Amino acid sequence: MKITIDDREIEAEKGQTILEVAQKAGIEIPTLCYNKALSPYGACRLCTVEMTKGKRSKLVTACTYPVEDGITVKTKSERVLKARRVIMELLLARCPNSDEIKELAARMGVVKSRFRTLGDPTEKCILCGLCVRTCQELMEVNAIGFAGRGMKRDITTPFDKLSDICTTCGACEFVCPTNSIKLNEITGKKPVPLLSEFNMGLISRPAIYKPFPQAVPNVPKIDRDNCMHFLKGSCGACERFCDAKAIKYDQEDETEKLDVGSIILAPGFNEFDPSLKREYGYGIYPNVVSSIEFERLLSASGPSGGHVQRPSDGKTPKKIAFIQCVGSRDANTNEYCSSVCCMYAIKEAIVIKEHAPGVEPHIFFMDIRAFGKEFDDYYTRAKEEYDVRFTRCRAANVEETENNDLILSYVENGEPKEEKFDFAVLSVGLEAPRDSQELSEKLGIELNKYNFCSTKTFSPLETSKPGVYVCGVFSGPKDIPDTVAQASGAAVKASSLISSERGKLVTIKEYPPEKKIEGAAPRIGVFVCHCGINIGGVVDVPAVTEYARTLPNVVYGEDNLYTCSQDTQERIKEQIKEQDLNRVIVASCTPRTHEPLFQETLREAGLNPYLFEFVNIRDQCSWVHMHEPERATEKAKDLVRMGVAKARLLEPLQREKTEVTPSALVLGGGLSGMIAALEIAKQGFEVHLVEKESDLGGNLRKLHYLLSGEDPKKKLKELIKEVEENQRIHAYTNTIVTNVEGYIGNFKTTLMNKNENKVEIEHGAVVVATGGEEYKPKEYLYGEDTRVITQLELEEKMSESNFETQKVVMIQCVGSRNDERTYCSRVCCAQAIKNALKIKEKNPDSNVYILYKDVRAYGFNEAYYKEASENGVIFFRYDDENKPKVERENGILKVSFLEPILNEEFAIEPDLLVLSAATLPPKGNEYLAKMLKVPLSKDGFFLEAHMKLRPVEFATDGIFLCGLAHSPKPVDESISQACAAASKVCTILSKPFVEGEGIIARVNEALCSGCGLCVEICPYKAISLDEKTEKATINSALCKCCGACVAGCRMGAIQQKGFEDREILNVLDAALLEEFA
Repeated sequence: MKITIDDREIEAEKGQTILEVAQKAGIEIPTLCYNKALSPYGACRLCTVEMTKGKRSKLVTACTYPVEDGITVKTKSERVLKARRVIMELLLARCPNSDEIKELAARMGVVKSRFRTLGDPTEKCILCGLCVRTCQELMEVNAIGFAGRGMKRDITTPFDKLSDICTTCGACEFVCPTNSIKLNEITGKKPVPLLSEFNMGLISRPAIYKPFPQAVPNVPKIDRDNCMHFLKGSCGACERFCDAKAIKYDQEDETEKLDVGSIILAPGFNEFDPSLKREYGYGIYPNVVSSIEFERLLSASGPSGGHVQRPSDGKTPKKIAFIQCVGSRDANTNEYCSSVCCMYAIKEAIVIKEHAPGVEPHIFFMDIRAFGKEFDDYYTRAKEEYDVRFTRCRAANVEETENNDLILSYVENGEPKEEKFDFAVLSVGLEAPRDSQELSEKLGIELNKYNFCSTKTFSPLETSKPGVYVCGVFSGPKDIPDTVAQASGAAVKASSLISSERGKLVTIKEYPPEKKIEGAAPRIGVFVCHCGINIGGVVDVPAVTEYARTLPNVVYGEDNLYTCSQDTQERIKEQIKEQDLNRVIVASCTPRTHEPLFQETLREAGLNPYLFEFVNIRDQCSWVHMHEPERATEKAKDLVRMGVAKARLLEPLQREKTEVTPSALVLGGGLSGMIAALEIAKQGFEVHLVEKESDLGGNLRKLHYLLSGEDPKKKLKELIKEVEENQRIHAYTNTIVTNVEGYIGNFKTTLMNKNENKVEIEHGAVVVATGGEEYKPKEYLYGEDTRVITQLELEEKMSESNFETQKVVMIQCVGSRNDERTYCSRVCCAQAIKNALKIKEKNPDSNVYILYKDVRAYGFNEAYYKEASENGVIFFRYDDENKPKVERENGILKVSFLEPILNEEFAIEPDLLVLSAATLPPKGNEYLAKMLKVPLSKDGFFLEAHMKLRPVEFATDGIFLCGLAHSPKPVDESISQACAAASKVCTILSKPFVEGEGIIARVNEALCSGCGLCVEICPYKAISLDEKTEKATINSALCKCCGACVAGCRMGAIQQKGFEDREILNVLDAALLEEFA
């Protein structure tokens, strides 16, 4: 049947009420007593509308009045508005101090009531009955009901006594529109809230919820253990509310069997339970939180919207203590270092300082382990720019004062201290996942003594079972960049086993011929999405759709509940054919996630995918104007009009395809380079491995033993043999690169050997694995006294059978973590510990002293640090203000230093002074970077596209990096990165072609002056000047469609397809003048 609401003809179904039809059509009718899951009641009368049937019109409640064919409804007539204002006056008289009622009344133009308040002025209950009906109809409990008549009518329990039958489900509180229901006035039972796991229990959640904002798939789940429907067979509200009919209570878990060729384990980790460290008061004192909880408090999507508040009183804390190593580096809990805690504590301290500059963060630490790329710079910024205090100690305990402040006891420089704080954050460590034992038994893999997956130094991605690989924290604590690199590395390992089957399960998708639209007038179809209530609850979607139908060249318009659903996708295809559409506009959420989906729909219907325009009426309308439905609707109309203005000028665009040369170039024949080359070759691709030295091996040649006990010399021989015997790998030694041309999928590189013979090779991708160099110190008498050597030189000496020494001093951070080189060389601490243990092994009576700034034995290396201490290796700390002094008097070496805790000067006369020298980037990096058009970091290492998310990629497509070329790192991490780089290479080489974007920039040579500004501006090196024409040319394979060149061109010679000036100007005309060409 059809009815008319506010002059709009709307289809309705028998059995629906006026309110149901109006809500589905996006027409707002106010109500306080209506709930979709309950039977209509009509108690508040606020949904009053004027209904006309034939010649008679009358006021009816929309929530109870069933629709009839042909009736006319007015929701905003003067008669209706007057009736609603009277109702609001009556409600105000009953509940004069209810904020909710006052706000609703103000929206209807009622400031105060003409009627006297006869009852309690603090009353909030409006007798809508939602709580009673919810308890009776949905929960089937009947714990509350109406009592009394007239002015004495009230909602209460039987005999006004606390109810024994109340289940404390909280549904009555949830549905109450004025927050008048208090559960503690209904029952003596204490409700147990369901705590949000994602928000670390800081707030509650319902029984149906989204696990976290970025969940994939991003849909709600039902907690069966706490859902009233599953516990009692009652409720079912979510099923009645879901317009998409997605709730299926009878759905059961299904067991699926998959035939696979390899497995990757990435089960993550669990954080340490800080309540086990009772001395810090977690779970006892409200103002002591874990670092994970604090992370949620800092988040804008967290329980307090990013405003850090004390749980005890809601006040903003002034002084915050960060206590490090809670559940790490502790013989009573976990002996290993969790690797990430120092950096996330520094990050949280900086974030809180940025949010509230007056806050005073104070970090109590044992060692600051800022060993990652440019992490030390971040640590320095925290101290110097943000005034974050750092105190070196393990905090002893935390006590609480009467006003919930905290007294922290600690020792600084040997002196016991107490300090008051408002708030304490416990930096908790990472633990193996709780189900790791079960996983181990099922898959037959070995775990280490900490229940992490057991791996080896030279096979960090492989478990003890062939074909089963591991990545992330399950193989040991690590930060995001290392985790992401390992994920890609594990992928190449897993896929190499099944590379012979590549493509056999792939079905080539076939599309219909593309419709020709040249010369045809635009025929635009507009599809406006309700997105359930996400958009439709605010924006009047049918009104926007109706408006769209009136715009020039729009021949079809419709609104959909969910435009992205599969059935609507099919409907769009049908309408493209039936209406002969040659442009399509979807007004819904965001192009970030959904534009590719709709472009694919167009292509499946025979239209060019670039004949599609996206209008975002969710982010830009319903979200930002959620309390202003009329403004949101008008803005949505404006945006649709602007979208139509642009769509009229859209033209078909093509994505250029470039064939891929299925081979790779690996620069550097060290450990990382050889691993990358072998992994690429295992995938069936040809590899050109280039090494500037006479032999393969790089820095691995200088290693004679590892902390793990594995033999690097043996592994080196195996790798070289494997490389030399692999027919797909062409190794070039004594060879350098003299020229590189081309782009992703199509590079041409010129190589030159020591005899100056040149060869040109073609390849589809590049891996930069040029390694690093050991710093040759200029300090501490190095080069002046043969007894002063570096760690690598010590390792070489100890490999000789006649090595003997009695007293050795090692100085850490020589050439790094200073003003010239601010970075940490990452491997030095482990290297010093390794060599110290080897010295003690050769001569147990020898004395070894290590002078350090911070011992950065992260991860499982902490066990070796402990072993060294137990074996008599003595560690002394120094700082930048008091660096060790090395002198030579009468042929005797003397090392003197200030011990900061005792504040005393010490002097040692060693037989050997060993300097832990920095790892430097190779001198040729700058030359190579210019040739490859890739950036370097401020320290001279190659700079990746994104530190965390793209750790082995450059911004320039087709070129990757790994190992020491990226930054200093140990053997296992170099191997993980090499595998990651190989994985990225194979994603290119495994395809017959690379496909560019359609909306790339284009150059009008008639206007181009050849100034070259665009070449400098382009961050992706996609633009070059043609040597003959001296005009700019754009490489479609490299162009990322950012538009920087368009904005920067002084001559206006560059236009971006799909965003050309005429299109943008037409959009502006539509926005400002409400008319367009």
